[in-house]
Amino acid sequence: MTIKVSAPGKLMLFGEHAVVYGYPCLVTAVDKRLYVEAERITASEDEIIAPQVKESRFVLESLAYFKKRFKINQAVRIKTNGDFSHRVGLGSSSAVTVATFKALGRLFGQDLDARQIFDLSYRVNLRIQGVGSGFDIAVATYGKTLYFVTGGKVIIPVATRQPLDLVVGYSGVKADTPFYIRKVSEAFRHRRVQMRRIFSEIAVLVEQARSALEKADYRRVGRLMTENQRLLAQLGVSIPKLDTMIARALEAGALGAKLSGAGGGDCMIALVTKTTRQAVEQAISAAGGELIPVANHAAGVKLEP
Repeated sequence: MTIKVSAPGKLMLFGEHAVVYGYPCLVTAVDKRLYVEAERITASEDEIIAPQVKESRFVLESLAYFKKRFKINQAVRIKTNGDFSHRVGLGSSSAVTVATFKALGRLFGQDLDARQIFDLSYRVNLRIQGVGSGFDIAVATYGKTLYFVTGGKVIIPVATRQPLDLVVGYSGVKADTPFYIRKVSEAFRHRRVQMRRIFSEIAVLVEQARSALEKADYRRVGRLMTENQRLLAQLGVSIPKLDTMIARALEAGALGAKLSGAGGGDCMIALVTKTTRQAVEQAISAAGGELIPVANHAAGVKLEP
């Protein structure tokens, strides 16, 4: 018997970095998914087939932890593939971890609920990276758009009326997420008062954006998005390439724009309308960005036919 599971990638809407320090964030699942197939085999050792090498480490750690936790001795073959590359910063490692636990749970008759999958996956993430809030694990598990507090203390679906009309641009620079988390941590040690002020201001934006999303006030969401970017720049996590892409998007009529994730590269997002989408896409491309076509507010981890 082969179990096939998929989990979505993510886009951070508001609150990156602040969420590491106990403040809330808003994150949405995207329709680019990562797939895991798992089956029992009679071999003496497990077999991992993961085209993207980075993900194999997360699969191996997840498998080892699952077998130890549930006292499983049988060998397993796991294959992964995805709709997106780990290089673009959409959370492939979190998605593959969540999907692996879901697949193994079904394969070995462990009826893991969403909270258990989150907790197991978050533990693996911390074992490998040493840092992280778990927002990407949460959205890969639960899907849709979430209001989230560090470590899963709070995980609440946001009652949005429809997916956001976002344009996603990849900077061409692969970000080192743990490096930028540690960079902010180092700044926090030396400039604690200033950093707490920035985090508190970001937290206020998150609360305002949650309310605006629930009211479908997209112009306000856009303004808050741009303000969040200003604060992220103060944290020192933006880079000139992202700054240029964001500026060009705003000049072309985007309601708001910001980086999405740890910074240092990866993606930016721009909130658009139907009438401004094409101009914003052209502006981001002209600034050297690679357009990543994704929809948001997607389903969480699920079994595939």
